[in-house]
Amino acid sequence: MIASPTPTTTGPARAVRKAVVPAAGLGTRFLPATKATPKEMLPVVDKPAIQYVVEEAAAAGLDDVLMITGRNKRAIEDHFDQALELEQTLTAKGDTVRLDAVRDPARLADIHHIRQGEPLGLGHAVLCARRHIGDQPFAVLLGDDLIDPRETLLSRMLDVRGRYAGSVVALMEVPADQINLYGCAAVEATGEDGVVRVTGLVEKPAPERAPSRYAVIGRYVLDPAVFGVLERTAPGRGGEIQLTDALQDLAAGGTVHGVVFDGLRYDTGDKAEYLRTVVRLACDRPDLGPGFTAWLKEFVAGLAGGEDGALDGTGGHLAA
Repeated sequence: MIASPTPTTTGPARAVRKAVVPAAGLGTRFLPATKATPKEMLPVVDKPAIQYVVEEAAAAGLDDVLMITGRNKRAIEDHFDQALELEQTLTAKGDTVRLDAVRDPARLADIHHIRQGEPLGLGHAVLCARRHIGDQPFAVLLGDDLIDPRETLLSRMLDVRGRYAGSVVALMEVPADQINLYGCAAVEATGEDGVVRVTGLVEKPAPERAPSRYAVIGRYVLDPAVFGVLERTAPGRGGEIQLTDALQDLAAGGTVHGVVFDGLRYDTGDKAEYLRTVVRLACDRPDLGPGFTAWLKEFVAGLAGGEDGALDGTGGHLAA
């Protein structure tokens, strides 16, 4: 068994300040809604999904965010820009609450955009960030993978990177029959609770061939060495350049660790999970939660009782 590298003792690793948010996907699972609207801009209560991701990066101290976009993604750029006419209108009305909400996205971080010319996979999207990132370590946050704002997963990953150097991936244990939906990690213990050394990775394996039930979810802290590996990584599953394949190369050198996460995560790229995400976050909102939760309880009670029709917002029933 190869021993896990010991935490850095010669001085702290370079601080991570930059984040990359790949957002060039076509969003085919949400058609026709995503025909003209980027999937990352679908609202989760009253904010687009991608804003939650950028807020997470900013909360972890990452103040430079590069978004990898594609054609028909201009709405993302506009959302994180100023909207002068709208701001002037809200100012004239004295509507400071909505004015702050409109201004907040542009104030989260120093936000940049670059287009991925061809949809060649997540690995290729990360490679597109090379000129902006340079020789610095950086985080990657997938735009449709939300971590509950109360969780500190990214901050913990940055801490692990600071002590062990190399790259760090977020892992979550999933049921065996779901591992084929994810990259899957083979791991060894490090002696530190919740931190493992990744010895191998495979993209979307059949359950019987999966090395574990640890799925790689959409958070990474990467050493810039990944760029050199991605350059020579051939297209893999689906004919795309897979980030998982590049990390497999790095894992063989003993430089990839995993942080095991068992908190709240929402996959807004899946229709059913998207709906659950909206409901859960709405229930958690102090301004919406009490009233919405009361209505939801009545609605569910009506379903359980086999009543016809749906509850309206006052607890009554709409015609079936």
